[in-house]
Amino acid sequence: MPKIDQIDQDAEQLYEALSHLVRVYQFRDRDRSCCEGLSVTQCYALEHVIKAGPVRVQSLASELFLDKSNASRLVDSLAKQGLVRRVPDATDGRALAITVTPEGTAIYESIRSDLVGEARDLACDLSKEARDGAIEMLRRFANATEQRCGLKDLNRDEYLPSKCC
Repeated sequence: MPKIDQIDQDAEQLYEALSHLVRVYQFRDRDRSCCEGLSVTQCYALEHVIKAGPVRVQSLASELFLDKSNASRLVDSLAKQGLVRRVPDATDGRALAITVTPEGTAIYESIRSDLVGEARDLACDLSKEARDGAIEMLRRFANATEQRCGLKDLNRDEYLPSKCC
């Protein structure tokens, strides 16, 4: 069992490393082109539509922590590029849902392949135990942040407006 001093020191170093990672992600330009000519936000939106299936704009807005009007403009930009399209919602014919096109799927798969390759290159010299530990630690941080900031209703598995400062 590690000494309390060592756990405190490790926690400090983990906090510093994680803070650096979060700052890099948080402060990069959300509208800057990152992959395949898409902005970071467009990449996240495309990923959500692919993983969640047809979704309404409100669901996308909630997932990306955007207001509905910004999410709607985001969908417009993806639709203009032929990556998503609006279709009648299966549960409410008066509403529209967003679905991915074959072109959108192809771009997403290309982006994901590149990013997974990057992760593979970073992790290849770590032991299986170290990789598993890193993955577990990142998941714990993400879940703890969601709970602390009230970002997710754990009973309904949906995102809520942020309460963090």
